[in-house]
Amino acid sequence: MKRCRYKDDLWRFLTLLVMIFFLAQSEGIRANSYGLDSKKTSQEKTHQIHSEFKADTTDTFHGVPVSFLEDLKERTFTYFWEVVDTSTWQSDDRYPTRNFASIAATGFALPTYIIGIENGYITREEGTERVLNVLEWLWNAPVGDDEKGVAGYKGFYYHFLNYGSGTRFKDVELSTIDTGLLMAGILTAQSYFDGDNSEETKIRELADSLYRRVEWDWAMNNNPTMSMGWRPERGFIEAQWKGYNEAMILLILALGSPEHPIPDNSWDVWTSTYDWEDFYGFEHVNFGPLFGHQYSQMFVDFRGIQDDYMREKGIDYFENSRRATLANRAYCIDNPNNFEGYGENIWGLTASDGPANETREIGSKSVRFRTYHARGAAAGYIQDDGTIVPTAAGGSIPFAPEETLAALYTMKERFGDQLYTGYGFIDAFNLTYQEDGWFNEDYIGIDQGPIIIQLENLQTGLIWSILRENEYIQKGLEKAGFTGGWLDETD
Repeated sequence: MKRCRYKDDLWRFLTLLVMIFFLAQSEGIRANSYGLDSKKTSQEKTHQIHSEFKADTTDTFHGVPVSFLEDLKERTFTYFWEVVDTSTWQSDDRYPTRNFASIAATGFALPTYIIGIENGYITREEGTERVLNVLEWLWNAPVGDDEKGVAGYKGFYYHFLNYGSGTRFKDVELSTIDTGLLMAGILTAQSYFDGDNSEETKIRELADSLYRRVEWDWAMNNNPTMSMGWRPERGFIEAQWKGYNEAMILLILALGSPEHPIPDNSWDVWTSTYDWEDFYGFEHVNFGPLFGHQYSQMFVDFRGIQDDYMREKGIDYFENSRRATLANRAYCIDNPNNFEGYGENIWGLTASDGPANETREIGSKSVRFRTYHARGAAAGYIQDDGTIVPTAAGGSIPFAPEETLAALYTMKERFGDQLYTGYGFIDAFNLTYQEDGWFNEDYIGIDQGPIIIQLENLQTGLIWSILRENEYIQKGLEKAGFTGGWLDETD
């Protein structure tokens, strides 16, 4: 009898365990796409996902050595950690040429510091100190409608800032998109630094104040679409944000603002200007330079969420960027202009430096070379002078891992320290311009950022997971009409 009662007790115990499990599920205790407990803090979640990736790594990842990827990530992090104006803590536009700081590069530096913490390159205390320095300077910087001596106006910042003073560089514009990229980085910091100590509390407060101060509605200038910028000498720039491009993050931030939101229909107005075309066998919303398909998705996880436009097309923006990346690669493999070096693992057109502003006779035809230019390939847009840009593949790492990582690894192996040096990949190279090839001398901050952020997003989803929790990002997406996926699971 005792033996029988023991079996009965064991059966009741197992039954109870099963009931508890299903009860837990019904109460909404769930994991996100990276297996995270929703009750954990942001700090605990990011540590968990990074630890799990480290534990699971083997010798190769999507066909390339893990050692290369870890080396690339650390070198690129070191660029952002070391290349900074220590008077203002804003990031350089480029290096070793040093002309001015870039607010967009600062927007990319902020999540990079977080990546540095999670990878153990710096301590959380070091990262906290650096981020606090950045935000305190931005909050206290001189602002106003003067032509000189100020860093910004109405919450926006000038595209480039002078070293030392942090004031407007020459006559550059008050930039809407560069401010948007800066604010995306600031909100990433707000959601990540969730500690209850005074420093992390201050980061959250400053981030909130900086974001709320931006007068996005003013930048609409009573038009259905937002102006690209403003100058005190002449007022608003005539160019508006129309057609698919990097401005997705800008409109999401502007829609989510509690203080200065843009009209609720702004997203629908913007998507009405899209160009859906087939290019090299890939139907997608076209935009020539690949950065337009990458910048917003460095911050926002568009996998599985759709607006009205993408619901009608049956895909999401993540898939759209995958198609754009593969179309860019297919164009380079086809190589209609017969430039040197192009192939299945040497490809990638996006905005970058170039060898010169001149026309040269190459073989039997004239080629117009350019310095900095918005290179790209899409339906109705071909800007190609033989210049390959590593960040074109690097910024698309999550969309097409095998193709992009193979390209980066091949470039590094083939060209060595002509292309891959102390801070990772230099900005660009051109094998057609001269017999021994042209290799840029500079790194560019806004081209470095996509490489490290998107590599981390592929490996761990770190930056995506942080901003999925930000209330302003959630609100902006919802006002733009996005539903599905993780957005529907948000508490």
